[in-house]
Amino acid sequence: MSDQDPPGLELARLRAHLDRELPGLVSGPLSAEVVEGGRSNLTYVVDDGTNRWVVRRPPLGHVLPTAHDMKREHRVISALGETAVPVPRTLLLCEDDSVLGAPFYVMEFVPGVPYRSRDQLAELGPERTRAIADALVDTLVDLHAVDPGAVGLADFGRPEGFLERQLRRWKKQLDASRSRELPGIDELHDRLAARIPEPQAASIVHGDYRLDNVLVGDGDRINAVLDWEMSTLGDPLTDLALLVAYAERDTLNLSFVSDVSSAPGYPGTDDVIARYAERSGRDVSALNWYLGMAFFKLAVILEGIYYRFSQGQTVGSGFEEIGSGVAPLVAHGNATLKED
Repeated sequence: MSDQDPPGLELARLRAHLDRELPGLVSGPLSAEVVEGGRSNLTYVVDDGTNRWVVRRPPLGHVLPTAHDMKREHRVISALGETAVPVPRTLLLCEDDSVLGAPFYVMEFVPGVPYRSRDQLAELGPERTRAIADALVDTLVDLHAVDPGAVGLADFGRPEGFLERQLRRWKKQLDASRSRELPGIDELHDRLAARIPEPQAASIVHGDYRLDNVLVGDGDRINAVLDWEMSTLGDPLTDLALLVAYAERDTLNLSFVSDVSSAPGYPGTDDVIARYAERSGRDVSALNWYLGMAFFKLAVILEGIYYRFSQGQTVGSGFEEIGSGVAPLVAHGNATLKED
């Protein structure tokens, strides 16, 4: 822990705000460190020498408030606090930009390990790896079993037409970042548009559910699900499909994706789908469409990153490699849809 202010977190101002809003919470000088990982919002662990908390705020220089909505993220975590879904307890939401320069919220610190690599899991052995992966699937089932209305989230999204809107959104993103030929990507989009399935009963959707977005604790249980910035109400099979799509990392040579699914003991795709279907009671017969959609979405995201790199808007290493990951995703998406 550092007693220096990390970027985006002025500790004196945070302390003054906490003392005012939650008197007695902090008992000593604050120190903080930035937590690596997460999609884009900044996460800090804050320590007063006795207790620890977590602070979340938008990235520095953010210009799209709707993309980094602290109130929305705080709301869904707070709502899930009384359910079977493990989430940190929220303590405070601050929408006043004058405190830290952006909205932020504070939640309890939850111990646990975010397993990000095959090697981390390999050290545990195949039995524990299987237990963790099974717990990951079971927690997703628990999330999708929550009645949004019962926890005050009936208006958290618009489930009607969710799949159509998702497809339109990602097509719009694709059109905004076209800078080269992408064989098969329009065919993939058109196939998806022509075969949108009957939607599942709407649920709370995490939006980026994977092993490195949860904390695993003692007994190989999931202690907390993190990174709710993509959450909404929608079709739960989009979560399952993205979890399965990430597991195709090695097949598609997607080096930017965590390689946990290749660890000994990690269940195969069929086992993950079967466990979800059995425990949730949901019909997964149309899952190939959702998988095709997941591959399309990932291809568009990668192409957007590559486009910004090609336009000189992003500096750093590895972006050429990200660009080369688009074609395999498109091909895999088309092949998946042809299987039906």
